[in-house]
Amino acid sequence: MLTFENLTHAAGLLADINVIIVIALASLYGLFVGAMPGLTASMATALLVPVTFFMEPVPALAAMVAMEAMAIFAGDIPATLIHIPGTPSSAAYVEDSYALTKQGQASRVMGVQLAVSVIGGFIGTIILIFLAPVLAEVALNFSTYEYFWLACFGLSCAVMVSGGSTSKALLSLLIGLLLNCVGIDVAVGFPRFTFDNPDLFDGFSFIPVMIGMFGVAEILRNVLVKESRIAPFVAQTGNIFKGVWEPIAKNWGNMFRSGIVGTAVGILPGAGADIAAWVTYGLAKRFSKTPEKFGQGTYEGIVAASAANNAALAGAWVPALVFGIPGDSITAIIIGVLYMKNLQPGPNIFVRSPEIILAVYGTFILANILLIPFGWLAIKLASKVLRVPRNLLYPVILMFCVVGAFAINNSVFDIGVMLVFGVAAYFMECNGIPVAPAILGLVLGDLLERSFMVSMMKSEWSLVPFFERPISAVLGIIVILIWTTPVIIPYIKRKMAKA
Repeated sequence: MLTFENLTHAAGLLADINVIIVIALASLYGLFVGAMPGLTASMATALLVPVTFFMEPVPALAAMVAMEAMAIFAGDIPATLIHIPGTPSSAAYVEDSYALTKQGQASRVMGVQLAVSVIGGFIGTIILIFLAPVLAEVALNFSTYEYFWLACFGLSCAVMVSGGSTSKALLSLLIGLLLNCVGIDVAVGFPRFTFDNPDLFDGFSFIPVMIGMFGVAEILRNVLVKESRIAPFVAQTGNIFKGVWEPIAKNWGNMFRSGIVGTAVGILPGAGADIAAWVTYGLAKRFSKTPEKFGQGTYEGIVAASAANNAALAGAWVPALVFGIPGDSITAIIIGVLYMKNLQPGPNIFVRSPEIILAVYGTFILANILLIPFGWLAIKLASKVLRVPRNLLYPVILMFCVVGAFAINNSVFDIGVMLVFGVAAYFMECNGIPVAPAILGLVLGDLLERSFMVSMMKSEWSLVPFFERPISAVLGIIVILIWTTPVIIPYIKRKMAKA
């Protein structure tokens, strides 16, 4: 596939002025969508599909690659400035980025996020190019047993990453898992906690809940206090790249590890950038010398998760291209576009249309390069929002929250869900109960329940098969160690102290 003829052909396709214009417009579109709470990259990709009807394969795929790269980064901007994640993957480190904003470091934080996002994107792209067949084969071997342990690992990270009381973090996680139980039972199809309300048959939609818990709760906090929590950034509009290399240099090992792990998580079908961000944030805290600073304003978690969620984007293309299995919701839509363009994903696409694949690789590289100037522009424009008087800013933010919640399913019910969970999150945080574990419990609860029930039915209600497969056994042992270590280590220390 990597012949000189194919490379020149792919370069010629990308050098076309129409393709360049499409990439630029898609980049601006992605930045806007990512910066608007509630408007996810998945939604933006779906809205792009009708436009691709009139495009050739290369500009159509290039538009989606550029858009998703910009959108995932842009989600960090409102998370840093106003404590509202623009995309679900930004929720993992919103507490740290916003805490640093209150310390007057917003420019530096966003500069670090931008630089690390580019580096993480390149890590994922390199792995996509050189190791796609091998890594896709490993991911294809995952069964429901492996997915169960992966979900358990992600949920364990939810408790690990939250600061403060572990018991309160566990309570928050259980609240999220309980919310996930609303809807039709995945095993027997029986409605649970729906109260005969058709709007609850599919459970709570994740985006309205996230907007409410982060957006509405933040508005309530700011309205009910005399001082604005976002005022410190107004006086700081300097060079966003000033001083960014110091935290990156201190965390370079953490960054590359997270980029690799994020790509691996992205390769797993159904995982995506948001799970990659949570997992790597948890790993960063686990290996940190100062884990108590996580959630209070540390660059360790920001560097880890920012690298991972951008690396996961390229990782999700591995199973999509090689086996036709979507790595996340975005590549699920892209697979449909490939079929629409008579490009059937699978091993044969590398033989029949190598120039298309190479053009996709080139687009990933180009998108990460363009992320620097486009991201800088987005940060500069977004910073001016904070100069708007507070009594005008909050109604506008609430309006975007309402629009984002409604746009998911075109449902007024989702607006009510957003408001209710916003008030609930406000009271949770007033009592020291973190919100993040509840969000992750809602996200991973379906994967946990579905993989567990399917596994139990396959094994005729035996737990032994969960440890029979090599990968499942390794993941299971890791999860069990995570669960037991906080109990075993203090016990050993007490015994040693007595001795």
